[in-house]
Amino acid sequence: MLKYVDWIWAVLAGALLAVMVTINSGLAALTTPFTASWVVHGVGGVAAFFLLIANGAVARRAGRLPASGKAPLWSYLGGAPGAFAVALSSIAVNSELALAGGLSLLLVGQILFGLVSDQFGLFGTPKRSLNRFDLLATLCVIGGSALLIFSKGA
Repeated sequence: MLKYVDWIWAVLAGALLAVMVTINSGLAALTTPFTASWVVHGVGGVAAFFLLIANGAVARRAGRLPASGKAPLWSYLGGAPGAFAVALSSIAVNSELALAGGLSLLLVGQILFGLVSDQFGLFGTPKRSLNRFDLLATLCVIGGSALLIFSKGA
């Protein structure tokens, strides 16, 4: 059963992603998308370092240290698509798509990849057979994106 707190975390992550894309696209407009991607990942690396230290301190106090299992090599490569995603999102947001249109198409891409990942269990995700409701929900998101992009405030 789904935990509703996980839903809150997911919505918060989406909001933070929108904030990051907005700030980063502003930097990309003044420099280049790849410079902005470099900066956002550098700042993110510093922030992640402090989160890592804080998480370790909390885990030690609670007496539960994280498991030290061996992660597969590919799991260390998540930053590579992240760097391209940040740069490409900066380009999209600085185009006629604007923030809402760019973010809606980012969501479409994430959902489409998520469906493929669910179907085949890519990158260690749990396999889940797709059904007609997955297709219907995806079509609704694509339709909503089209409305955001093509309505022009009508």
